Amino acid sequence: MKIDTLGVQALVAIASQRSFRKAAAELHITQTALSRRLQNLEALLGVKLVERTTRSVALTAIGRDFQPQGQRLLADLAAALLEIRETGKAQRGDVTIACVPTVGVRYLPQIIKEYSARLPNNRIKILDHSSFGVADAVLRREVEFGINIAGSRHDELASVPLLEDRFVLVCRRDHPLARRKKVAWQQLAPFPLIFAGQASGNRALLDAALAAGGKSLQTHYEVQRSSTALGLVAQGVGAAVVPSLAVQRDAYPQIRTVALTEPMISRSLVLVTRKGAHLSPAAQALYDTVRRHARSAAARYDERAVR
Repeated sequence: MKIDTLGVQALVAIASQRSFRKAAAELHITQTALSRRLQNLEALLGVKLVERTTRSVALTAIGRDFQPQGQRLLADLAAALLEIRETGKAQRGDVTIACVPTVGVRYLPQIIKEYSARLPNNRIKILDHSSFGVADAVLRREVEFGINIAGSRHDELASVPLLEDRFVLVCRRDHPLARRKKVAWQQLAPFPLIFAGQASGNRALLDAALAAGGKSLQTHYEVQRSSTALGLVAQGVGAAVVPSLAVQRDAYPQIRTVALTEPMISRSLVLVTRKGAHLSPAAQALYDTVRRHARSAAARYDERAVR
């Protein structure tokens, strides 16, 4: 059964004013329109709700029983609509996003801190996925938007460039390459290397870039997350190739970061949404904060990546 809110509104006004003329004036409609709304409601319910004579207007027994329920219905509806309007204006609400794991190490925390300082009541849920998982979460509407590695395009997804994130070599201070400011890729050949596994979006990108330059590397260890690679490096297992955003020097003070050249390889990070999607006000505020940071982030992270 459809909900005839206009009819309920007419009944409540008639019950309150005890006059069709005054009820119509209260609702800013004509008496004819008011009568039509009441008749439609009575037809929908199959009962008479109002008894009207030339001298008086009164509710039937069913009308009197229904009146308080109708008032509550309208009050609840008004409160719900007001909440939606005020939430939209105030950008209140919960936000769920997805990102590749390295984005959550150094790039995203500062953005979340700024956003939370401005909108402290908004809760944020972050799903850290592989690059395929980020795209899938956006497509399935599990998240409102994602931060992903640029790659193959999808007909239902739109992307906005954020920043370039260089791949670097990380090794312990006692590693033979630790004192270098930069190292060419072919100079890594003699050393045990920790590399992204085949399921990682970083691996496909690195393999393609190296193959284009006629180079290839033998990896001794494969991992799916850069955080695992950093842990192995800290224990002296080997040196690792990771995105610069994955490196937290304070977490591993014994680790050195060295620039990789010939060629210099980077990955492009992008904001991903469904084409035609309308973000909630809370999500739009976070989306805009990410984009604002992107304007200066590239230079900042490039400067900090290698020291």
